Amino acid sequence: MSHRWPAFIAAPLAFSIPAAHATVYLTVEQAQQSLFPGASFAALDPGRRERVWRVSQGGWFIVDQVLGKRELITYALGIDAQGRARGIEILEYRESHGGQVREAAWRAQFAGKSAGDPLQLDRDIRNISGATLSCRHLTDGVKRLLKLYENELRQR
Repeated sequence: MSHRWPAFIAAPLAFSIPAAHATVYLTVEQAQQSLFPGASFAALDPGRRERVWRVSQGGWFIVDQVLGKRELITYALGIDAQGRARGIEILEYRESHGGQVREAAWRAQFAGKSAGDPLQLDRDIRNISGATLSCRHLTDGVKRLLKLYENELRQR
């Protein structure tokens, strides 16, 4: 004998469990061409956490992931030949809230930043209300990748 829940009991359950969803905004190749139009890319070190490419025009293209609130955010950072951020692109966003980090104006704050810059939320990178964890973790991720450039990639 199967038991059926009355609708007034079961219905709230359907709305209280948020569904995880991933929205793919750009492929790796699209992000590469967005940050370095017309360039070609040579992959390095396939065993590392970050996926790293040397850019034919000079510089580096790196794909990484950070945790948003509960889900991973896949993003790409372009670094020019002088070690400054060309920009970031959001490739995949899986959170149900906080997607404002995809806005061009917010992402533009990273352009020109280097490992020597503070890169701190609410200091030189503005926060977005309702997206604080995504903002903080992306900012920390970009800072980490710029340090990776400074400590490892610059000498290559």
